[in-house]
Amino acid sequence: MLIKPLTILDDHYQDLNNDGADVIQGLTQIPKSLPAKYFYDDYGSELFEKICDLPEYYPTRTEAWILNQYADEIAEITGCCELIELGSGSSTKTRLLLDAYQKIANSCRYLPIDVSGGILKNSVLQLQQKYPDFSIHGLLGTYEQALVHLESNYLQSRMLFFLGSSIGNFSSQESDDFLSQVAQTLNPGDYFLLGMDLQKPKEILEAAYNDSQGVTAAFNLNMLSHLNWRFQGNFDINLFTHQALYNQADTQIEMYLHCQESHSVSLDILNLTVSFQAGESILTEISRKFDLTNMQKQLERQGLKTVKIWTDEKQWFGLILCQVE
Repeated sequence: MLIKPLTILDDHYQDLNNDGADVIQGLTQIPKSLPAKYFYDDYGSELFEKICDLPEYYPTRTEAWILNQYADEIAEITGCCELIELGSGSSTKTRLLLDAYQKIANSCRYLPIDVSGGILKNSVLQLQQKYPDFSIHGLLGTYEQALVHLESNYLQSRMLFFLGSSIGNFSSQESDDFLSQVAQTLNPGDYFLLGMDLQKPKEILEAAYNDSQGVTAAFNLNMLSHLNWRFQGNFDINLFTHQALYNQADTQIEMYLHCQESHSVSLDILNLTVSFQAGESILTEISRKFDLTNMQKQLERQGLKTVKIWTDEKQWFGLILCQVE
């Protein structure tokens, strides 16, 4: 069986590799921050896959449980359609959906989208082996780039899905902008499946992002190694430590890299030198935790009407299936 080639967004990916304007902006503001997309070089993606298997990290297994229970129902509601996944990673949970669609259609088209070329290529090749009758094409790029790239004048109906509560990495305004772009990418009658982590006690949340094995710490610190490689930098990761805290007022986890001693860092490709003071922090990620009712209202403001909601027994995680009005 012919393996379908990986489709690369060459012009967009070039911008992603070499622009770095967001790094300059983040490191020259007070307080400092970095975009979460820089977690995901190939090694960072491997570390995130390990995080998903950690005993403290409940989101992946909880969402997988929901999909295992209800994937067939999702497929029955939408019928056969083109499946597009934002931030696909290894597409592990997605196989539960693909299995469900395989039951209702002899063939299906699946487009996984990710910023990590290595893990994307491997998952495309593995999935093509497992689902030989499916048309599977990987798109390499950010969510925004992929949504712009996707054609709106297509014939087959679509379901775009965004799992893992990755929407929690957006601020409230960024979330609105993203959902607006999703709605504009889809045609009336198309579907959008969104996974979200729900609000829960602080001790459960903080444990999930400060695991006892230190995998999340390695994942966070690897962002600096990625910047060193991409922009010819000289970050010394031994001068930084990881911490994740739950901000109760904003209902979000905030992940930081804390500087342990004063020093300067250069990123030669960006012609940037940044001074760090001992005790200074870089915000590397937020992970907002959601209320289902409020999220439904936010989706509906963008023309995405709720069709059905599924949760686990503890109501720790939720999936919302929407349809474009």
